Amino acid sequence: MKRYWILNMITLAALAILALSTVVMLLWNWLVPALFNGPSISFGQALGLLILSKVLFSSLKQGRWGGDYLTRKRAWKNRFEEKWRNMTPEEREKFKSTMKQHCSKWGWMPQPSDSQSHQESV
Repeated sequence: MKRYWILNMITLAALAILALSTVVMLLWNWLVPALFNGPSISFGQALGLLILSKVLFSSLKQGRWGGDYLTRKRAWKNRFEEKWRNMTPEEREKFKSTMKQHCSKWGWMPQPSDSQSHQESV
């Protein structure tokens, strides 16, 4: 199931890039030649323009993919590990069962059968 989810995300990302490149190409070819007597561009050139704008207008140290993201991720992990160390074994088991229930709702883990959920509640 997880493999299909990853494949769907890759497909969705590719479709989003194709759609965005098409929109850039259509807008450019509609506006630039009429307003500035500039050239028309192809789909590949529109894709290159998107990549160039990403490089020029986004900082590598900010946002999701930069160092700030990694710092926040490490901080979250450290906080979680500290909380985990301070939990009693009963609290850990309760947390695990709660996470299994939440994850099974979204299809990340198999749903517990009725007999397992009945045994856990007893």
